[in-house]
Amino acid sequence: MRLPFLGPRHDKNGEAAPPADPEAVAALLSECDLLRSQAARGGVRLDDTPASLEALDQMDPLWRDDPETLLWLGHDAGLYLGTVVVRTVPGAAWRIRSDGEPVVRLVSGRTVEVVPAGQEWAASGVPELSQLYAEIAED
Repeated sequence: MRLPFLGPRHDKNGEAAPPADPEAVAALLSECDLLRSQAARGGVRLDDTPASLEALDQMDPLWRDDPETLLWLGHDAGLYLGTVVVRTVPGAAWRIRSDGEPVVRLVSGRTVEVVPAGQEWAASGVPELSQLYAEIAED
């Protein structure tokens, strides 16, 4: 997801400077409409908690039969993972890289590319979203 409207300001690492309203950006990135609709059809409630990541890991991956759905669902899964991290891991925040890709920056300074992780999960189920969350939260 490229977000060019957030502006061209960049920090020394090539990431866009934090937006003026990080809550608005977080709300935009947390929408994940396709993932939320697939989860609802599977009886999973996405409440932006680590437990919801565990529930997603247990869903029957019917989306793997449709390449287009797979691509977008994986993107949404990455954004949802990032949303859970930003909302539950102290100090975690969204950052937009200079290429427009959203990443999660942890207090330790580590940057987590959540979208590729979500795409891997959607395609193969490995690594599990809950496992990724646990590894990120430990940092």
